[in-house]
Amino acid sequence: MSRRYVVIGAGAVGATIAAELNLAGIDVVVVARGANLAALRAGGLRYIRPPATEGGPADERRVDLAVAGGPDEVELRSGDVLVLATKSQDSEALLAAWAWQPVDGGRSTAAESLPVVLLQNGIENARTALRRFAVVIDAMVLSPSSHLRPGEVISPAAPLVAGFLLGRAPGGGVGDPVVEAIAADLRRGASAVRIVDDIGRWKAGKLLGNLAYNLDALYPPSPRRDAASAELVAEARRAFDAAGIDIADLRQDGGFDHTQLAIHDIPGFPRQGSSTWQSLARGGSVESDFLNGEIVLLARLHGLTAPVNAGVQRRIAVAARLGTPPGGLGDADLAELLASGRGTRGSAAARQPGGRQPGGEVLVDAKALHDELGSALAPLLLDVRWALGDPHGHDHYREGHLPGAVYVDLDTELAAAPGGTAGRHPLPALADLQRAARSWGLTAGRPVVVYDDNGGLSAARAWWLLRWAGVADVRILDGALGAWRDAGLPIETGEIIPLPGDIVLEAGHLPVLDADTAAAVAREGILLDARAPERYRGEVEPVDPRAGHIPGAVSASTGDNLDAAGRFLPAAELRARFLALGASAGGGGDAQAPIGVYCGSGVTASHEIAALAVAGFDAALFPGSWSAWSSDPARPVATGPR
Repeated sequence: MSRRYVVIGAGAVGATIAAELNLAGIDVVVVARGANLAALRAGGLRYIRPPATEGGPADERRVDLAVAGGPDEVELRSGDVLVLATKSQDSEALLAAWAWQPVDGGRSTAAESLPVVLLQNGIENARTALRRFAVVIDAMVLSPSSHLRPGEVISPAAPLVAGFLLGRAPGGGVGDPVVEAIAADLRRGASAVRIVDDIGRWKAGKLLGNLAYNLDALYPPSPRRDAASAELVAEARRAFDAAGIDIADLRQDGGFDHTQLAIHDIPGFPRQGSSTWQSLARGGSVESDFLNGEIVLLARLHGLTAPVNAGVQRRIAVAARLGTPPGGLGDADLAELLASGRGTRGSAAARQPGGRQPGGEVLVDAKALHDELGSALAPLLLDVRWALGDPHGHDHYREGHLPGAVYVDLDTELAAAPGGTAGRHPLPALADLQRAARSWGLTAGRPVVVYDDNGGLSAARAWWLLRWAGVADVRILDGALGAWRDAGLPIETGEIIPLPGDIVLEAGHLPVLDADTAAAVAREGILLDARAPERYRGEVEPVDPRAGHIPGAVSASTGDNLDAAGRFLPAAELRARFLALGASAGGGGDAQAPIGVYCGSGVTASHEIAALAVAGFDAALFPGSWSAWSSDPARPVATGPR
């Protein structure tokens, strides 16, 4: 028996799929309402595609579709497939209206005998459908189509128009004859399709993206908007984890050839914004209650709060009610939104599972990290193998690394080119660091763990740089690779090439010193020299122009912060060490005396700053360090024990 698709909803996704199924010779009825219904009945669908030839005009087609205004105008029959392609806020009413419609003249009902396919965002729709329908096929949708005017859809992807992950709700799908048949028809209709057995995980992962990019409905692009996106995702991850909802990582291979879904410019039809942006632009209702509101609901059900998601939910709903245009709220409102989340970030409600405070820790032990890698909030692992005189860090990484870890080259990605009085490892330009971080797969809101095979001495450079650039949740694997091996945990070989990330970095979140301010700290506070004692004293100098140390600096070899196994000493021991070296404890209303740190080129000094942080001290880094100071003949040099 031939299949017929009853596509309920003739918006961006529904009309695109209906048009392509129709063009492929597959029987379709599209269900619309209001002005869109009238336009489709009067003149068919104006279907706009990229130019057939480069530089040519838009490919405009009129697609004549069978159109209905509701279930009473469609005589359902065996073999029909209902496709729900409306916004999530309309699901309950529409599913109730279609579920008990007669099939084949009344021998059964739609809910009993017909499958329903859900082409919607959010994770609530499957529950709503399963309350009535026996066969529910959920989908994760990738579609850049836009719908702003009645009877018109712009579909800029080519040669394929959309991508779908399909699966039975609540689970299964691979090998299911109904799912396989629907997938085959969608492929005939110019879509990429992959069938999965865990569609719920993918829908949850897609929701994270919806939260972030739907901010375009309220605010113009800005670094502050990117920060808000990160907060939305971080709140969502905490809520999902508390609810025990597993999240698929959409950066993994989704099974599509994405070159077949390339977005093209269409002359005369500029690319529009997100789904919510389009809803506001055409004055329609919005689905924020089922996107940001879903996170708010999960958080409340599990004793958490999600204030930034709640703020976005309210703002989008009010914008729709008042007719506010897309991007109509300003930077001041965005600042207020971000401030709403700061009051709860340190509270118990905002903590991650196990009581971990995001960004509040410097170290993570191997067993705890292994457990986190299996959770919904798995951190990005960065392998920073580097040692002075050893250029083979990448080879060591390939020979064995933590599962999923990405290699980071310290010389080229965590430093700018050396030269003059800038030192051997100057700080990289922010744009270069952001480009590198995205190449590692770093996304907004994702935790990071860095490690090496040398007690964290080189990995700490990545820890410091990312925190300096505004990534709050970065930790160092305590004991480095050796601790992981000692715990009997698995090692991978070869290379990990991640999908690009979307992180937006902002400089200045940790203090830095230049040569003049380093000299001032040596006079007015405490300036720690993290190199080996013999280099501090000037007895040897293997790489830099002059031997010795900055006058007034105190020798504090960073290696003394570690035990014999390469793990950081306990916090109390580290604190006692730095107090003995002259660090001020503060207290009694007195501020901590300034602490600065340098080393040879700003690498192991980052490790010293990590140890100071474990001990409860804030410190500033002199990135140029001794390599910069000693290259300037005007700078004085001291030798000996002080």
